Amino acid sequence: MILKNKVALVTGGTSGIGKATALAFGAAGAKVVFSGRREAEGEATATLIRDAGAECLFVRSDVSIEADVQALVEKTIATYGRLDCAFNNAGIEPPTKPLHEQSIEDFDKVMSINVRGLFLCMKYEIQQMLSQGSGAIVNTSSVGGLFGFPSFAPYVASKHAVMGLTRSAALDYAKQGIRINAVNPGPIETEMNDRILEKMGATVDIFDSIVPMGRMGQAEEIAQAVVFLCSDAASYITGQPLVVDGGATVS
Repeated sequence: MILKNKVALVTGGTSGIGKATALAFGAAGAKVVFSGRREAEGEATATLIRDAGAECLFVRSDVSIEADVQALVEKTIATYGRLDCAFNNAGIEPPTKPLHEQSIEDFDKVMSINVRGLFLCMKYEIQQMLSQGSGAIVNTSSVGGLFGFPSFAPYVASKHAVMGLTRSAALDYAKQGIRINAVNPGPIETEMNDRILEKMGATVDIFDSIVPMGRMGQAEEIAQAVVFLCSDAASYITGQPLVVDGGATVS
């Protein structure tokens, strides 16, 4: 219960890493607000969180729309009175093609969610945290935010941007009680990863040679890393990428 009585916000919380983290926040004692664009999946996740004994609120929201993000934070404050932890996780992937075959529409769509959406979330979360004098934010980057991947230029560019926003904002607010870090997953067993494998024409066996641990990670393993970064156990950590990849980036 390392987040007992804390209020935690999750974007992209209806599936995958976001859903696992919303559940993990609840298990750690937090009151959970989470958002996503799919209402049915959101309500189903809310039921799981409540059945596990935690308080929660689902808000349908699109992080690329400023009014939606502002309303999401305002609903969090109206419901629970404060915001202690935020996990900015909403993100999408583009088609898997070399850069010259990518369309400007696909590029703009990725940037609107992965970068503009992240900027908007931090803007309104930080405003609230400044008024409290404390807070912890974790942004979802990727191992693709640390180096390149062929045929993923827009996605990789967006995740590098996540790291730039994370590091710069961490410097802005380090003396004001707000810690801002990133989690950088490797291959994780999620719907998004399944879509990427399908686009690549690959199977999960590909990770046997890429990941030293010989398996894909689980969403719950990323969720526990996020809970740690939001907790007092990480009180001296800010501006950092926490790589959770089964050793892939050091192999």
